[in-house]
Amino acid sequence: MADNDATQPPARLRALLSWQVNKADIVGTRLTGARIPATGRADFAVLAALEEYGPISQADLGRRLGLDRNRINGITTRLDDNAHISRTTDPADRRRNVVTITPSGRRYLEELQAATDVAQAELAMKLSAAESEQLQKLLEKLLDAHPGLPG
Repeated sequence: MADNDATQPPARLRALLSWQVNKADIVGTRLTGARIPATGRADFAVLAALEEYGPISQADLGRRLGLDRNRINGITTRLDDNAHISRTTDPADRRRNVVTITPSGRRYLEELQAATDVAQAELAMKLSAAESEQLQKLLEKLLDAHPGLPG
């Protein structure tokens, strides 16, 4: 084995799609983490969901994002404390909070998006635009084939 191969995982492992996707996720997470804090990634997910779906109950927001009650509560509390969202009691069901993105939250989402875009471009830097688009479509197809599994 050559010196530069000393840290290479076995070829059988490297040939696994699941291994490759996992490693790409790790690299993408590190590149993103270098540009936004760990809390920013969770903030991005919540704000993106609110932008796309509009006002939604905190419980439904957590379900859409696959976050448990405590996790979504912590994220929404932080975003509310920073005026990026508003939480109001649902008049139809006083036990529920309805979460809405604020103008400040939209600005923060755009900041997070810009940092994320840089990380995504760095992750895909060896791919042409067409290859990057093809990879995204293939991964979407792969994930669509397994809708009931947790993400």
